[in-house]
Amino acid sequence: MTSPVRHLVLVLGDQLDENASAFSDFDPQQDAVWMAEVDEESTHVVSAKQRTTVFLSAMRHFAALLREKGWRVLYSALDAPDNQGTLSGELEKAVSTHQPSKLIMTAPGEWRVLQSLRAVAAKHSLVVDVRDDSHFFSTVRDFAAHAAGRKQIRLEFFYRELRLKHGILMNGKQPIGDKWNFDSDNRGSFGKHGPSALPPPSRFAPDDITQDVIRLVQQRFAHHPGSLEQFGWPVTRPQALIALDAFITHRLPYFGLYQDAMWEGEVWLYHSHLSSALNLKLLHPREVLDKAVKAYHDGLAPLEAVEGFVRQVLGWREYVRGIYWMNMPGYLELNSSDAQAPLPAFYWSGQTDMACLKDAIDQTLKHGYAHHIQRLMVTGLYALLLGVNPKEVHQWYLGVYVDAVEWVELPNTLGMSQYADGGLMASKPYVASGKYIDRMSNHCKGCRFNPAESTGDKACPFTTLYWDYLNTNADSLAKNPRMLMQLKNLHRLSDAQKTEIAEQAEKHRSLLR
Repeated sequence: MTSPVRHLVLVLGDQLDENASAFSDFDPQQDAVWMAEVDEESTHVVSAKQRTTVFLSAMRHFAALLREKGWRVLYSALDAPDNQGTLSGELEKAVSTHQPSKLIMTAPGEWRVLQSLRAVAAKHSLVVDVRDDSHFFSTVRDFAAHAAGRKQIRLEFFYRELRLKHGILMNGKQPIGDKWNFDSDNRGSFGKHGPSALPPPSRFAPDDITQDVIRLVQQRFAHHPGSLEQFGWPVTRPQALIALDAFITHRLPYFGLYQDAMWEGEVWLYHSHLSSALNLKLLHPREVLDKAVKAYHDGLAPLEAVEGFVRQVLGWREYVRGIYWMNMPGYLELNSSDAQAPLPAFYWSGQTDMACLKDAIDQTLKHGYAHHIQRLMVTGLYALLLGVNPKEVHQWYLGVYVDAVEWVELPNTLGMSQYADGGLMASKPYVASGKYIDRMSNHCKGCRFNPAESTGDKACPFTTLYWDYLNTNADSLAKNPRMLMQLKNLHRLSDAQKTEIAEQAEKHRSLLR
């Protein structure tokens, strides 16, 4: 006979914190935790093997932790014979079986998931108590209040509000160093000799739980992209804490200077590799920033590096979440430029002659990871210049990266990378020619394309498509003051040159059809 349940606490795959708001009044004698692995979460967009493995392994480890505490966990395994395949189906089954009086959950990170779970609650006339996610410095209501009455909602001003409110890198009401933003100091490249003596990344050998998940994913999602041969992501809180300490000690001092740099074959460089642990809620952003700020005060990392990292966690992470919840569900459908080209097939294989794209996609498929410049100024830039439908770009990013949850991925992709929201999020489209990639990496040295050429057999597709993008969108871009310098350079080209570039761009596009 099934024992009764007072409150059923719903825990999703990105809510793996035993101190989450959903547990604030948990009674082990009366309540139960519900968790479910379902096909839908790996197939509503095609989820790469690395991403699916991270989520399932972390979920299973977390469920084991709760059971060790003596908590009752109702856990649906992916390969259970009666698994319904959807979160709503599994919740429906649990509600019918255990007849809880109330559902409790921390706010999900995806609109679709929230609506599907609420629909089950409504069907059974159950109250669903959706609580604020305590893994953020602000609430969605805070962001809405900040946005109210503003014509433009820009990261910098929200970031300053949060710095001041939480006293992070502040000297009273003034920022330490008398500057809010050290971005101009954080654009270094590695030079012709490249990075040297890079610290090894924090990677963790799969234990028995993870090995079981790997076998399951290899069997069930055999045709999904990516490889699991080098799986090593943190899937428990102790592992995440090790990764955090390693970043603070070995990478943070150089993080700022080289945060925009790329180098062929170097996956990890000086980035933190903490975003998946943060987004799974294995780490709290407050503890992450406390350690980074302490490193500055202890003289272990320069201010520009620490501020750059703080801006990513306290600023950008909070900002994109606010944009997401303020604009969903309509945000998902925005396409201000009416871009309709399909995503090139090589995004799923890495089979391209463009060295920068090949390197970024290869490592994405191998590790489920690429750092922010590879995402924004390589894979994202190419898709923007090519005119790919932004929803297809979004679905690719959501599926291939281990840190991808829709609240953070969608605004970064659709708004920042593809400028498909028409400037709601970003102040300008982030477009550049192949010369930017040449300046920030060594990719062009071994590539058969020349970033300085826009036409001819050696023309770099980035450079060709860049000038074609400016020329095609010149009238609309002229309304943006931040694009005037780039348009001024465009206007130096003759009509004959513009025509030749347009023909070269069309030739490149035709090769992808």
